[in-house]
Amino acid sequence: MKHLLILLVFFGTGGCIAQKNVGSGKWMQLFNGKDLNDWQVKITGYPLNENFGNTFRVQDGKMQVGYEQYGSFDERYGHIFYKQKFSAYLLAMEYRFIGEQVKGGPGWALRNSGAMIHSQDPTTMGLKQDFPISIEVQLLGGDGQHERHTANLCTPGTNVVMKDKLFTPHCIDSNSKTFHGDQWVRVEVLVLADSMVQHIAAGDTVLTYYKPQIGGGNVGNYDPAVKKDGQLLKEGYISLQSESHPVEFRKVEIFNLEPYMQDRKKLQLVLKQLAAERRGLASGKN
Repeated sequence: MKHLLILLVFFGTGGCIAQKNVGSGKWMQLFNGKDLNDWQVKITGYPLNENFGNTFRVQDGKMQVGYEQYGSFDERYGHIFYKQKFSAYLLAMEYRFIGEQVKGGPGWALRNSGAMIHSQDPTTMGLKQDFPISIEVQLLGGDGQHERHTANLCTPGTNVVMKDKLFTPHCIDSNSKTFHGDQWVRVEVLVLADSMVQHIAAGDTVLTYYKPQIGGGNVGNYDPAVKKDGQLLKEGYISLQSESHPVEFRKVEIFNLEPYMQDRKKLQLVLKQLAAERRGLASGKN
């Protein structure tokens, strides 16, 4: 745990050096801006890859989640999964909320979406399962009146460790700013296998927790054979949510950290360089 805390200091503060190249790695674009061929759709009540109502689509180079063909939402929660699993990485998303919430969407889902990490395989989800067993990085937009943090934590079928104790409530707010209107917001997620996860919103580290694992409730109609409570989550799929409010993503990218996990010094160096790159994005240099 001590070496992880060192890494957190480096990444949370942006480190002290900046170099043009980040080790020998590079960013991988999960969303190519053209199509969804590398993704799988699972909507509650529908078989895998039945994209009811054209919920998930690409328009003007953006991945959109929309509900024009829904009469009412009717708890048809959806998720779109990237085709491969990841273990240690930095995930970055640029998103914004648009339009009005579809009729029948729950009040808590207003300007609400999320990214699920360390998720179960979508092929193992039940037909009527509402959410994948996963760690959710909750994405919230401001409503113009209230403080609403983003990059929060929710835990469908999972638990985490915070302050050396098992954290079992379903959600906890980050300490991020509130982002009102239709502005683009960049959220990053630093994931180090089954040891540590860190949420970063608009360049600020807003939440940190440890030992993501299966457990708890807040997920329905799952296969009991998949929900092995207490099992640490060291890898899994990444998915984006459909929760009744239109949202679009213009970037979904990942930097794979697995090649550096066995060498602490290299990992520290890469994290410092990524933090310097993040500072450049925040200052508008890139």
